[in-house]
Amino acid sequence: METNSFSLWGATAVKELDTDIPDIYTKEFEDFIFRLRIAAGALWITVQKSNQTLVNFRTAFSPSSDLKLKKIRKKDEGVDISLNAAIGEYKVLIDFYKEEDYLQLHYQVKLKASRSLNVPFWPNDILFPKIRQGDTAEVYVRQIGARSGLVYLGVKKPHKTGIFYFQNLSAINEYFKDTKTSASSTVSSDWPEMGFALPSGKQPIQAKKEYIVSEAFVSFKDYLPKNQFDIAEYFISQLAKIYLQLPKPETGYQAYTTIVSKNLRDLQHNKGCWSYSEGKPYLNAYLCDYATPPEIMVQLAVLTPLMDYNEWTQDGDMEILKHLLDGLPAFYSDKIKCIVRWLPAKQDQLDGEEEHKVPEIIDSWYLYHPLLNLSRLALKGVESAKKLFMDSLDYVIKGAHHFKYRWPVFYNIETFEVIKEETTPGKGGEKDVAGLYAHVMLQAYELTGEKKYLSEAEKAANTLTEYGFDLFYQANNTSFSAGAMYRLWKETGNKLYRDLSNLFLANLFKNMGIWECSYGNGEYFPTFFSLFPLNDAPYLAVYEEQEAVAAIQAYLLMAEEDVLPDFSLLLAEFIRYAQNRLPYYPTMLPKEMLSDEVKTGELDSGLWIPLEDIQDGWEKSGSVGQEVYGAGLTFGVIPRQYVKSMEQEIMVYVDYPFIKLKAKEKRNIHLKILGSEKLHCLLRIELFKLDELPAGIKLEASAEGDVPAKKSTKKYREYTLRGNQEVNINW
Repeated sequence: METNSFSLWGATAVKELDTDIPDIYTKEFEDFIFRLRIAAGALWITVQKSNQTLVNFRTAFSPSSDLKLKKIRKKDEGVDISLNAAIGEYKVLIDFYKEEDYLQLHYQVKLKASRSLNVPFWPNDILFPKIRQGDTAEVYVRQIGARSGLVYLGVKKPHKTGIFYFQNLSAINEYFKDTKTSASSTVSSDWPEMGFALPSGKQPIQAKKEYIVSEAFVSFKDYLPKNQFDIAEYFISQLAKIYLQLPKPETGYQAYTTIVSKNLRDLQHNKGCWSYSEGKPYLNAYLCDYATPPEIMVQLAVLTPLMDYNEWTQDGDMEILKHLLDGLPAFYSDKIKCIVRWLPAKQDQLDGEEEHKVPEIIDSWYLYHPLLNLSRLALKGVESAKKLFMDSLDYVIKGAHHFKYRWPVFYNIETFEVIKEETTPGKGGEKDVAGLYAHVMLQAYELTGEKKYLSEAEKAANTLTEYGFDLFYQANNTSFSAGAMYRLWKETGNKLYRDLSNLFLANLFKNMGIWECSYGNGEYFPTFFSLFPLNDAPYLAVYEEQEAVAAIQAYLLMAEEDVLPDFSLLLAEFIRYAQNRLPYYPTMLPKEMLSDEVKTGELDSGLWIPLEDIQDGWEKSGSVGQEVYGAGLTFGVIPRQYVKSMEQEIMVYVDYPFIKLKAKEKRNIHLKILGSEKLHCLLRIELFKLDELPAGIKLEASAEGDVPAKKSTKKYREYTLRGNQEVNINW
């Protein structure tokens, strides 16, 4: 990373910190020394390695430089410090942790203002000591928008050290709320001053109210990663270790088996969900959007989870399945010998107002995503889907060769002319499409056994080594790609593909927000551990997130013992929090947080058809539209989170990923819960075809023995269990 200039405040602080200022506290760990000093209007934690300053952390800060030590209390793991200044009173709580291969620093800063105060400026809390030729660092991962407030970097001089910084943005909510500010982009990665800074307030902080103005977790390791795969593994490792220490919001049971009937009713019977062509019904992309022709991605995005749900219920085929299946062949183009995005019979409706709303123009992922879903249906034995899939393969391989496995954003599907090369100048095209293409080729290989498809998957995968932490274009496709790389590793034994699988997963976590927004409209919607749909999207979207959940579930079930423990821990927690969040789009939201204007179609908050967008707490949500293609939500969740007993007397819900094992006897449900034994999940036993639960239900966990229910009624029982163990339920 190129060095830049100090700010006025940074230059002043560096000069003072370079003088002989007395320490008020020190802590030593082998080559590392942590020195606490008051200088340049702040309480600093100076980190030295081999007697040279590595980095400084600014905790309490007073713009008038009048910070006075009031009290210091030493404790086994660190120190608590009280300070006074003209602006108010500070409490700084500092802790240190030493593990085998890394050190961790944790500091929390509380401010009680002496009077109501405006905050026009606040400095960043990380300050590197000097700028001179050759002092460099490389930033590997940084905060983008409202994602986790983190920076992961490698310092090359004066001593090679990996530094992972995580700001707990959940702790700052009261400040954001009272000052009408946002957590978005509050953690900088600009050398040499970076880290968290309070955003400039639109309203003052209140007098005599205590605010947490910073809570940081920082780990240090005597190691710099050798390559992008090293970076990915260390990133996840440190994130998992910090995650275990974070305060986490509670989750609750969401009644998906009740919601699904409402979801199905609205999808089937609300006329805003459907358009017609040549006597056949097709799903609209957005509620009441009759101006845009039907898209094959939309039909399959709902049809595929509906098929999963239909198999789970075992109640016979639903009529809606027949309607959706019957409409698919109309999307096949005899001209190019492939499926196309827009329904050909309705292409004349396209107005060209947006660059992709032209008959021959396709967004790269819009071709491979439907093919992936067609292949899934083909593997279930749906012959019409298999024919469409197989008949399209020659064309899509031709396209891959034309683009050399590096896809643009938009291109002409007939000529391959590039319409839009890059997402933004210099950032490249849709990079994870190569992983999605590899997934499609592996599906073709599974269907046919023909090695040419396996070879295509490898060729696409080999191009993915160029991108590092810029692999992510769209969340669901990045998730599918992680699974494809794992399958490719198992098929070929080439470790490169295993490394790529981990890299795809790390890219997902780079684009997550591991914090809870509770300011403004955020108080109505759980955001903790949310996944953003695009690498620059300012909002959350249900479709990409629920598909990512399904893809991660499939990955964990497929990989199981091969998943690194830290990856397993974080992936299971993402799934748990997603189960808690997904039903909120939009029926569980108050109308006042919904947008008055909608870009596409109409908005009906009474329908169980999800919103496209959940915005930052200060913005209204739903401005993009109500996405019918996200209506497969509950149909996708139920088959993955619920399991029924053999006689269908009861069913079990788990908010962690799990594997259904063979029942040991007739009245038995045998599961392996995935994730980590360091954390807990919810298991709930419910009625299915009985009026009340059978007597004598007993739950035994392999690591915990007999587990008592935390809640128990005639209709359900709830248990709290550790991850990574087998569970037997008998009655």
